[in-house]
Amino acid sequence: MPETHSPASAPDSLRNAVIRLAGYSQDGIQSIGGFLAQLAGSTAQDVMTYMTIPSTISGGPSIFQVHLGSGKVLHPGDEADTLVAFYQDSYDNHLSSLRDGGICFFDSDQVKELNHDREVIHIGVPFTSAAIEAIGGSAKDRGKNIFVLGMLCAVYKLDRERITEIITRKFGKKNEDILRNAMLAFDAGFAWPVHDINHMPFAPGENKEANRLSSDGNTMLATGLIAGGCRFGAGYPITPWTSIMEMLRSELPKYGGMFIQAEDELAAVAIAIGAAYSGHLAITGSSGPGLSLKTEAIGYACMAEIPLIVVNIQRGGPSTGLPTSVEQSDLMQAIYGSHGDAPRVVLAPRDVEDCFYTAIEACRIAREYSTPVIILSDQAIATRIEAFPEPDLDQHWREPTLDLDERGADFKPYPLDKITRHAAPGSRSSEGKYPVVTGLEHDEWGHPSSNPQNHKAMTAKRREKLVKLANSLPAPDFHGDEQGDILFVGWGSTYGPICEASEQLRRLGHKVGSLHLRHIHPLRNGLGDIFNRYTHIIVPEMNDSGVYGHGQLATLLRSVTCNPAIQSLNKVEGITFRVRELVEGATTILSK
Repeated sequence: MPETHSPASAPDSLRNAVIRLAGYSQDGIQSIGGFLAQLAGSTAQDVMTYMTIPSTISGGPSIFQVHLGSGKVLHPGDEADTLVAFYQDSYDNHLSSLRDGGICFFDSDQVKELNHDREVIHIGVPFTSAAIEAIGGSAKDRGKNIFVLGMLCAVYKLDRERITEIITRKFGKKNEDILRNAMLAFDAGFAWPVHDINHMPFAPGENKEANRLSSDGNTMLATGLIAGGCRFGAGYPITPWTSIMEMLRSELPKYGGMFIQAEDELAAVAIAIGAAYSGHLAITGSSGPGLSLKTEAIGYACMAEIPLIVVNIQRGGPSTGLPTSVEQSDLMQAIYGSHGDAPRVVLAPRDVEDCFYTAIEACRIAREYSTPVIILSDQAIATRIEAFPEPDLDQHWREPTLDLDERGADFKPYPLDKITRHAAPGSRSSEGKYPVVTGLEHDEWGHPSSNPQNHKAMTAKRREKLVKLANSLPAPDFHGDEQGDILFVGWGSTYGPICEASEQLRRLGHKVGSLHLRHIHPLRNGLGDIFNRYTHIIVPEMNDSGVYGHGQLATLLRSVTCNPAIQSLNKVEGITFRVRELVEGATTILSK
């Protein structure tokens, strides 16, 4: 029987609940969180998850946090309402993440020493032995994660029928015994008596879209690349990029394309450039260390004006750094990482849903401007799960075609007065100079040229197409007051916490706006005019303040706008911003 201390006083219904699962990576806690997130996507609820996993093959301590909400969920939760601790060290290390008055479910087979210094409701449940009893003595400790899932489903009065359907889809394709054991464990957890806290239903969900789904950022990036017309790619495995590579490798052949796992990062980018040269939009990708290795070849693509997509899922650095943790420290590398002047476009999705639309836009820009486009996502977006309206593929689908039309005598791949349009190998060119593609400086036909005036003109040509792009960019996402005390400026996965922090500060009486950038390079024109309407411009980003006291985006914005009011809030702990960190940082700045 469970050990119950202090009955919980719960409201009639909940709008939000943050559940933290703490154990080891081999315990299947990611599966529990994934099932809960999928349930939200199949209902009118919203969800955002957060996970940490060890970088060692042998596994180790891990957490999976799920923020469920009836309305919009913008962040994974500053503190947990419910903690599920599988081991003593899980309990000891994560009890501090639980709010006062929160509930801690712990495995009474494993956790023996409890801390009663805080107002926390402790409920001991023998996850391990109860799962073994439900499944059978030979099960060892397998199934305890599904037992916990059933228990949480009962506690929060979640839709049992739908979550059973999700479990069936997950395990139904496997051995029949696996599905039966999973359901035995789930039913045992669902029926486990948790007494007075078993009355916490959610308020009805407010998301009214008919077609919703739950997914992670890497899946939506890969889906967007396929929808945007990418049919060829090459890569090399590295955390946390690998799942994009695996999805493209399995899915591209279904659409007449292919993905090649190369022997190293240099070969991968070279293969992708070769595919792009042949007339197809191609993609390569990696994380920060791999982007460094690809740098020289990306410079070639800039000089040769090759339409190429490069995905960088940022992680902690430098060097091997923190392979399974989050950071935003590759921005300057993405923009300027090359010898010589090598302009390229850099985009950054703000959340999981935006990964799809950012990939679509990257494909369009690469084709239209004949340039490399780098997508800067990060580990937080890549691995977390969110629920959102299903994209309309009919609206966004781009079926690529190979242009082999004959090029006449006046055809120039590098005309000084137009954007480059290459002739794919195999295109007829019966008159004039045969066009070539090269990393050497070249004339308008692509033939090598070291003429000083030609180099000056070609450098300007490569620069000016990005200037043209900047003039066409839409206004960035904006929320809040259009002038006042503070303007938050963010990029990437800081979006949700910034929006929530802005609203909290506005409720305290401050005039606060927030602006989020997808287009990192080139920046949209007119940002300086927006900045001038605020006393303080605060740029939260997950990188170091550096020698000169500013993060990477803040440094870029200060150089572009010459505005001394731009200040940084930096974090380099391998974890995302909490809302309260942004509120406290802004409050400190306002008090000076």
